[in-house]
Amino acid sequence: MTPADVSAALVAAVRDAAARGEYAGGVPADVPVFARGPGVFESPVALRLGLDPEGIARRVGGVVSRGLVRIVVPVGELVERVRNDPGYGVADVPEFAWDEWPRTFENPGFVVRYAYARARWAVRWAGEPDVARTEYGAAESALVSLLGDFPGRAAQAERERDARPLVLCLEKVAWAYHDVHERPVGRVALAEAVSVVLGNGLNMIGETPRERI
Repeated sequence: MTPADVSAALVAAVRDAAARGEYAGGVPADVPVFARGPGVFESPVALRLGLDPEGIARRVGGVVSRGLVRIVVPVGELVERVRNDPGYGVADVPEFAWDEWPRTFENPGFVVRYAYARARWAVRWAGEPDVARTEYGAAESALVSLLGDFPGRAAQAERERDARPLVLCLEKVAWAYHDVHERPVGRVALAEAVSVVLGNGLNMIGETPRERI
């Protein structure tokens, strides 16, 4: 489940509340959703529309925290969603170009390109991951949180006609992946999810992802 999925579920909950006479206002096309951690999403939808947050939270299997509707998605479920969605987070984003050189970690463009190449290498040389038995540590969970934030940053870049929100997200994902690349925990599943995000992001800003650098 991604922020877009959570938004769609909340819109459906508002529509259901309206159908049952619990809400007399208009049903929005989408609602704001914020990633608060690995698989943790919050929305002020009830506060903004004057709805009972408990009623909305109950409809989406969430809870209420400080008036916000909070939904917690298992980290492994989010990783699987990214792995199985080739079009994950794709949006119409303006082009952007990092410098090609130097090919060192001082160059954020190299950091992103190299992270994609490392992720693709990990996928090529590994077998199918046993996702059901994967337990993610703090570093892996932080990376998954960034993967979950990717569609929102892509949508922001499209809305503002400015690639920088997406570019910054790609750089954060890349650094987080470099931190966990050598760890055995969830390595293959995460590598595949990272390759989807970085590959889509690079394509969106006008680069052809390279599997070897």
